[in-house]
Amino acid sequence: MRLNIRLLSSAVQKRPFYVTTPIFYVNAAPHLGHLYSAVVADAIQRFEKLTNPDCNVIFSTGTDEHGTKIQQAAAKANLPLPDYCTKLSDEYRTLFREFNVDFTDYVRTTEKRHKVAVKHFWNKLVKKDYIYKAKYSGWYSVNDESFVPEAHTREDVINGEKVKVSVESGHPVEWTEETNYMFRLSAFKTHLQEWLSKDGVITPSKFQKQLQELLENEVYFPDISVSRPSSRVHWAIRVPNDEEQSIYVWLDALINYLTVIGYPDEEAMISRGRPWPADVHVVGKDILKFHGIYWPAFLMAINWHPPRRLVCHAHWTVDGTKMSKSRRNVVHPRATPAPPAALRYLLLREATMATDANYSETKLINVANSELADTLGNLASRCCGAALNPRQEFPPLHVKELADCKQSEVTAQLLDCVERLPAICHEHYSNYQFYKAVDAVIHTLHVANLFFETHKPWELRKKVENQKHLDIILHITMETLRICGIILQPIIPDMSEKLLDKLQIPKDCRSWQHCEQPSWSVEDAIYETKNIQSGKFVLFQRVYVDKKNVQKKKAKA
Repeated sequence: MRLNIRLLSSAVQKRPFYVTTPIFYVNAAPHLGHLYSAVVADAIQRFEKLTNPDCNVIFSTGTDEHGTKIQQAAAKANLPLPDYCTKLSDEYRTLFREFNVDFTDYVRTTEKRHKVAVKHFWNKLVKKDYIYKAKYSGWYSVNDESFVPEAHTREDVINGEKVKVSVESGHPVEWTEETNYMFRLSAFKTHLQEWLSKDGVITPSKFQKQLQELLENEVYFPDISVSRPSSRVHWAIRVPNDEEQSIYVWLDALINYLTVIGYPDEEAMISRGRPWPADVHVVGKDILKFHGIYWPAFLMAINWHPPRRLVCHAHWTVDGTKMSKSRRNVVHPRATPAPPAALRYLLLREATMATDANYSETKLINVANSELADTLGNLASRCCGAALNPRQEFPPLHVKELADCKQSEVTAQLLDCVERLPAICHEHYSNYQFYKAVDAVIHTLHVANLFFETHKPWELRKKVENQKHLDIILHITMETLRICGIILQPIIPDMSEKLLDKLQIPKDCRSWQHCEQPSWSVEDAIYETKNIQSGKFVLFQRVYVDKKNVQKKKAKA
């Protein structure tokens, strides 16, 4: 499905492929969930470039820096608001760089270009008569910075007192009456239902069904408040021509996706290749309603297309419980006992998008050691090491010895796995099922390790007359590693690069097309001896936990 969408959009029109993360709210330091959103979007754009090397990718991320919670957080940190926002925004930017999130654009909602975009968008809504001023009353959640319909509240007991809370978030709500500007959301119910009827517009499909049910079950589809009294929310963009009102933080924040493409400057948008609609918005399930109901409605109101697709993911729990400050179990990525490549690998390896995934330090260490250090790294070290490969070669294929080797069951199994692997992984990547793609690669590498052990190259090494047989074993193993290295680039880009560099695979031979045919399946191909990088090679160092250092890192975070 995704390939059809691309063929009808960017690929044919030569427009850029535009993918975004949500912009992250700077009321606290980045945690595991923020990083997960970023690496999902990064894996999507890396796969796009891998399969379409000539594609121009726009990949945006950034920070949302307005609203009540920012005011409160800055006051608690005893910092001026601009300084506080810059400090936290820089933390996100640095973290993403450390984890190989290769964004092209980083937007902050306190930037001048964004304020220009927001005010222009607001004026367009006013001109189209989709904004009006009215007295508004309802249940308001300070934590969520949004009004909550009566039907979406319930009574709960917090600290021994009965309070109203939002059913969706669990946060307390308070009755509020004020004059606000309203957006005519009710005018777009039918249009939203039509948009949500398109197959694959939100993936996984369970989240699309959730929004469809929300629209179907709402007997009265209310307009929404899109401003707040500036006396209460002063750290926000003011409503044009009304200093007493500030623009609702969610309307402000969503427009970042337009700011990035140069909106409202027509020449700037043309120079960027007119990359709207966005190809993929990556969002967490907690902000699905804002992106799947409000955002498309705002866009429809100014006669712009909604995004082509939302990729929505579930959350990360910690040792089986929800992350929260009160439980003191929020995972800060820099405080984990493994290098960035390992944590990035775990995030994409474990999560299924549709259901919450569980993080534990034990799992991180076990997965990193068993799969990155042992299954992948150890195999690479052995076939590239001086003991079995003293000439540091990617050996040639010998026709007779290859035919003899194919007679063994384990060889036939490995060759079959490797030949089918690219098509399998392409489908999983296209469906954003990264864990399935990794699982397929790891299965192939397990077979490769069995193949290596079965043929005992260390025994073949002892006799000169076995050299051609040894060459075949090393070649098949290295070719398997080459193909797996190309396929794993969206998941662990730095480790994949290190592996492909070791095998001396040219930079222009690392696209998807270069993994689709293993060497032994190319008829009449001539494979000569090639050199690999010399020297000791450790692809991934095993993780050993020093509990004292872990505690120190946690304290610093």
